Amino acid sequence: MQTVKVLVTGGAGFIGSNLCETLLGKGFGVVCLDNFSTGHRYNVEQFLLNPNFTLIEGDIRDLETCSNAVAGVDYVLHEAALGSVPRSIKDPITSNDVNVGGFLNMLVAARDAGVKRFVYAASSSTYGDSKSLPKVEEVIGRPLSPYAITKYVNELYADVFSRTYGMECIGLRYFNVFGRRQDPNGAYAAVIPLFVKKFINHESPVINGDGEYSRDFTYVDNVVQMNLLAITTDNKEAVNQVYNTAFGERTTLNQLVGYIKEFLSEFDPQIAKVEVLHGPNRAGDIPHSLANVDKARNLLGYAPGFSMRDGLREAVEWYWNNLK
Repeated sequence: MQTVKVLVTGGAGFIGSNLCETLLGKGFGVVCLDNFSTGHRYNVEQFLLNPNFTLIEGDIRDLETCSNAVAGVDYVLHEAALGSVPRSIKDPITSNDVNVGGFLNMLVAARDAGVKRFVYAASSSTYGDSKSLPKVEEVIGRPLSPYAITKYVNELYADVFSRTYGMECIGLRYFNVFGRRQDPNGAYAAVIPLFVKKFINHESPVINGDGEYSRDFTYVDNVVQMNLLAITTDNKEAVNQVYNTAFGERTTLNQLVGYIKEFLSEFDPQIAKVEVLHGPNRAGDIPHSLANVDKARNLLGYAPGFSMRDGLREAVEWYWNNLK
């Protein structure tokens, strides 16, 4: 049987490289497109000897590059984007160019190549100032950052392309994904790897605000499961939808820090003594986020395998072994 081929844009990034690894392990052909602006070569070096893996270095802002990447591809998992709310506030133009212009290029290229399904990384930031909890897909508020606007525009474009050109599109609204290979370095590092790195170095992490803001922290293996379900489902009702991609459990930043200290102290008891500092709230942040994942359970058969605590324990062990 001919190998089913999947293009993973941003495949050298945190989530993208985990998708590449799982797909290769299941016998898929994988094309990785990345410009290495936020992804890393070391994330995909282990795949280069696999005959089912192809690496294309290029930028989704270039339509010709996108067209070359989708040639002969059955499915697209579009992960490439400039993440981070603070980054988008500092430089909204570049975030828009990549997240909107690049997304549109990928949609056009996928349409013209006749790919079977286009699955893309949406974002929980789309819920904006909506105060309802838990978040259900049909109820959103006004975006609170340029990044949130770009991810909502992705959903609008995907919907138009599905209705206008007959494309099959599925959006996955990621909720604070964490896990192995998430970069702890740089100005826009995510909170979990940043805090883990600080504690390993016996440095005090800084919590924005009083620490009572809460998030639906979601382990990367749950996200990988959702992507696989999205490209393999034969439930026609499940296509051309947007899904919360989360565990469905809320954790405050104070609780998160407590868990990180607890798990890291098993490797280094001195970490339990490291104090936590508090700074001002961050512009564009929503106070609370919690997903209702019933839609994904009912239409895709989603069954998240990792709670926040279970995933965090795995992630902490990975960082302990790879950051030291």
